Amino acid sequence: MKLNFDIELVTVVEFGVGIEDADGQSFVAIPVDADVQTALREMIADTWEQMQANDEGPARYEPSERHASTEYLYIPLNDELAASIRDLHEAANLPLDADALADPAEVFCYFVRLTDNKGRRLSALRRATQFKGVLRSRLVRFVADSLKLVEDRVFKLDTDFDLLVDSINVHILRPSAFEFAGNLQEAVLEAVPQNIALIRKDLDFVDFTGIEEYAGKHPRAARYLASIRSQKETKNIDRTALRKHCEATGVDVKLRNGKLTVADGHEMGFLEVLDRRRYELELVKNAPERFRAGSRQRIDT
Repeated sequence: MKLNFDIELVTVVEFGVGIEDADGQSFVAIPVDADVQTALREMIADTWEQMQANDEGPARYEPSERHASTEYLYIPLNDELAASIRDLHEAANLPLDADALADPAEVFCYFVRLTDNKGRRLSALRRATQFKGVLRSRLVRFVADSLKLVEDRVFKLDTDFDLLVDSINVHILRPSAFEFAGNLQEAVLEAVPQNIALIRKDLDFVDFTGIEEYAGKHPRAARYLASIRSQKETKNIDRTALRKHCEATGVDVKLRNGKLTVADGHEMGFLEVLDRRRYELELVKNAPERFRAGSRQRIDT
């Protein structure tokens, strides 16, 4: 996968931070000098180099997967789960605030937005971990062969970014940072009714009343719904085959008034079936075994 951007031909560098206070979250721009701009561009280059170290290329981010702490993934920029990141990437005029770092505790991320010679934008974001103010009594430096206290508050940049954003995709190096920056848990919970409505169109023989109520209170179930919807593989599911597979993998479903109804306590199991995560093997004759897949990847034949 390639970036839709030329890192070597940058014409504009814009730096900023995300602030979280009593009024919620906001993003502001902060003026930086040429040396800081160079350091930020080097961080982007290092991030992209790490991503390219994956010979197989990135897998698509899926909310139901348990991803590694560092793993190159991608998600289309127009995906609903990337809405918060997209808003920052596409914002036309961020307010300038040179005093935004006055209270480091309020900074939850920092970012840079680059523009190349073709007018394309590349954004990069890092969750604020090391980037915090350090008390001047804790830092010293050499000046004229002697140690001196640093009299100003200083901030430490990281060595790379958590994610890069071009006009097509969000390139993710640290999935947990993408979920944090994108308010993913809140997003998937809010999307439960919409995801249920779209899935119900394909599976009109399933009573989703209990599933919707359960998923609205359980983020993991809401993530499964988001994943099931994004796969778009519910359209041709056969009712008899679905019921048979549920029974084979221990998911209690009943046929009531012409619709499959999921028993209380089996909501996650049913979602795992739809997400292709529950399966049965019988390698020992007359001794079937049931499993739950922690990760799902289709095998092409």
